[in-house]
Amino acid sequence: MKVAIWGSRGSIASAGPETVRYGGNTACVSVESDDAVCILDAGSGLRRAGLAFTADDRPIHLLLTHLHMDHIQGLGFFRPLFDPERVIHIWGPPSATQDLRTRLTRYLSPPLFPVRLRDFNARVELHDAPLTPWAIEGFGVSAATVIHPGSTLGYRIDGGRRSIAYLPDHEPALGGEIRRGDWTSGHDLAARANVLIHDGQYTTEEYGHRVGWGHSSVEHAAALADLAGAERLVLFHHEPDHSDDVVDQMLELARSTRRGDADAAREGMTIEL
Repeated sequence: MKVAIWGSRGSIASAGPETVRYGGNTACVSVESDDAVCILDAGSGLRRAGLAFTADDRPIHLLLTHLHMDHIQGLGFFRPLFDPERVIHIWGPPSATQDLRTRLTRYLSPPLFPVRLRDFNARVELHDAPLTPWAIEGFGVSAATVIHPGSTLGYRIDGGRRSIAYLPDHEPALGGEIRRGDWTSGHDLAARANVLIHDGQYTTEEYGHRVGWGHSSVEHAAALADLAGAERLVLFHHEPDHSDDVVDQMLELARSTRRGDADAAREGMTIEL
């Protein structure tokens, strides 16, 4: 299993004119096996992912956590969607009122975007992600609702004896403390995962002013990783106004407060499992 980071910011980076080490694109992560490619979220980083997988004939499954703009804005720039020989599966959070096609069409249509969902050359198959485990060409996939405004999923992908949990927009503490797994949002997805990619947008001070916004402090991300027994925590969804130096400081805090390993997501980062 190979994991690659294509975008990890909360929105397009605005920390300064210099090149940012922790990436300027929004959420997109790929998980590969010999048989398939799963892409987690379709932020602006999806454009670069599409270039990498253009000539790849493995099935592609896009797993959307939610439909906020920073997680779908790359769809219209994903080159495999314009290949008539490809079948692209898009999975997203279920809704009691509208199907996934109707909700995605709000963005993929004028005046917001010139290309409609129906205009893609590839055969696009849309699915409501089930809340019971399912299989994708050798991967075991699990989804569960997590705390974030609107209908939002976290995902877990298992391949062989290795696993990755992906909770990019998530507020596990919701103003309180993380103490028990049986009532902590995202715990079961993260349980004993080899890699937990998790929202680490805020410092402690920032989080105190943003309770209920649907994002996590670094301390809460580290606490969830330890409670769930995750082997490696990768901080994700960096605050766009944070410089690389601030992200470095937050990473050091995560490393000093948790029992396991910690890192910060950056574009071009790969993890072999």
